[in-house]
Amino acid sequence: MSTKANFTLRGRNPDVLTCIANLSNDEVFTPPELANQMLDTLAEAWAAKNNGANIWADKTVRFLDPCTKSGVFLREITTRLTKGLEKEIPNLEKRVDHILTKQVFGIAITQITGLLARRSLYCSKEANGKHSVAKSFSNADGNIWFNRINHTWDGDKCKYCGTTKAILDREKERENYAYGFIHTDNTKTKFAEFFGGSMQFDVIIGNPPYQMDDGGNGVSAIPIFHKFVDQAKALKPKLLCMIIPSRWYSGGKGLDSFRATMLEDQQMKVIIDYETSKDVFDGVNIAGGICYFVWEADHKGLCEIRNVNLNNISVALRPLNEFPIFIRSNQAISIVHKVLNKTKDVWSDHNYSRNPFGFATNFRGQQLAKKGDIKILTSDGFSFVPRSSIEKNNDLIDKWKVLIGRLVPSNGELDVNPSDGYRVITNTRKLEPGQISTESYLLAGAFDHKSEADNFEFYLNLKFTRFLIRQTLSSVNITKDSFRFVPCMDFSKRWTDEALYNFFSLTKDEIKFIDELIRNVEVNAEVEK
Repeated sequence: MSTKANFTLRGRNPDVLTCIANLSNDEVFTPPELANQMLDTLAEAWAAKNNGANIWADKTVRFLDPCTKSGVFLREITTRLTKGLEKEIPNLEKRVDHILTKQVFGIAITQITGLLARRSLYCSKEANGKHSVAKSFSNADGNIWFNRINHTWDGDKCKYCGTTKAILDREKERENYAYGFIHTDNTKTKFAEFFGGSMQFDVIIGNPPYQMDDGGNGVSAIPIFHKFVDQAKALKPKLLCMIIPSRWYSGGKGLDSFRATMLEDQQMKVIIDYETSKDVFDGVNIAGGICYFVWEADHKGLCEIRNVNLNNISVALRPLNEFPIFIRSNQAISIVHKVLNKTKDVWSDHNYSRNPFGFATNFRGQQLAKKGDIKILTSDGFSFVPRSSIEKNNDLIDKWKVLIGRLVPSNGELDVNPSDGYRVITNTRKLEPGQISTESYLLAGAFDHKSEADNFEFYLNLKFTRFLIRQTLSSVNITKDSFRFVPCMDFSKRWTDEALYNFFSLTKDEIKFIDELIRNVEVNAEVEK
């Protein structure tokens, strides 16, 4: 037995891939533990489709990681195949060489990650080097390809990824993030260029870059992960597994089409959902959480949803296209059904879109009032504007208005499970007639009478209401559509949680679920002055 082959297969303690730092919050290295969980899920799906067959004992299956960074997926696949093919190919060196040259393939996202992945997989930065555990490669790249390609500019945007020319049209010495897997009209032709022949992959697995480093920040940056998913599906593998941000469930810049496609895709077999990204990525906060999925070419029907929250797992078979968005919580579905079965009149048909009066967040107004001016609430407090300058929703100026902030409180509520429950929305604020606000605030409701505004403000702060809002959130933004499951009630009366639980016939378990998830808040009933 070769000492080189033995080196690549022996136990790694500690595992160096658990110690390396992430490149950024967008290009996150996959922990080996998570990679192995994903591979276990893949193996389950393969066995279920192939009469219990062990995918790791099949020497013909080809695997591709189209966005390899540390090489962890390819390394762990190789480890499993090495064990599974022991009877089929008894000689260890020949077995390892067969796996590395015929079964595992990767496309690196940068030159650095290409080198790192080759070190992980071949134990050498050169696949044909003297220290490589692969014996049959004639080139240094092996089956892990990287070659710098350029963005294809259509005006000031890239045709393939949408990034901005002014930011990423860089000199050769700097990384331009033009990922080879998605910057092409014909991936199969590219594969012939990459790997020297026609390729059909049985399994595609990976952790793609989440968004483009184009000057945006957080959820305002251009997402990129969905393009890897779409491209992978187009290659028609038997199985596809990728880990991506959960913000596609209901929000995300430029993700509407992707969400609609995913929800209608009956080949989605399993979604494993982590509401808190820290449960899988130590030290990395991804607002809205993270998920990985298994897409199966021959699957048609319901999707298995697994909610994972620390050691608690909830499993349910559900249709993905039940609503225009995806409700992540299995336990919340029955409550939403009860609400929508009781009433079709939801509050998203009555509240208001972003920036209802036409004044941007950075608007400050006049500090001194002139005759006929009205008050405007800005992020710095009240100032004044001429009534004549208001060109939108003039009919709302003289109503009572209830506001909330456009962001989830402190952003952290989408990253960490608070011990005392989720707040969901910021403090509500009430404006009297003759007062308006900038787009720093979401106009949640407008009423003719103060009593109705008071009752609605009280209603917004109920656990029941905030629970329903939370089912729509997978990013830090709260929008008009966040109220799509909130029922429109009679606000001439004051509702309580107990009255709503009774009205919608919630069970004791459903009530307990809401009470434990959502924290109590005090309602500030004062009018903003």
